[in-house]
Amino acid sequence: MSVSAQIAIYPLRQEHLTPAVEAVRQALRDHGLRSEPGPMSTYVVGEDQAVFAALQEAFARASEMGHVVMTLTLSNACPIPD
Repeated sequence: MSVSAQIAIYPLRQEHLTPAVEAVRQALRDHGLRSEPGPMSTYVVGEDQAVFAALQEAFARASEMGHVVMTLTLSNACPIPD
């Protein structure tokens, strides 16, 4: 099943925020997912198993850099762009 997700990562008490954000984006790429970064979140579309695997890895990678909060909105009903 195809799903779309909106993901936001919030590094906590970290001097530099970009490494955790980039770790999430790289995990999505490593799972073959195309993501579209926005000003406050990243949008991704893919098969559900690939998206869930990528999200698990993304959270793990970001967590290696310190404390983080990840928010996620997941849908199998929102319009999925071509």
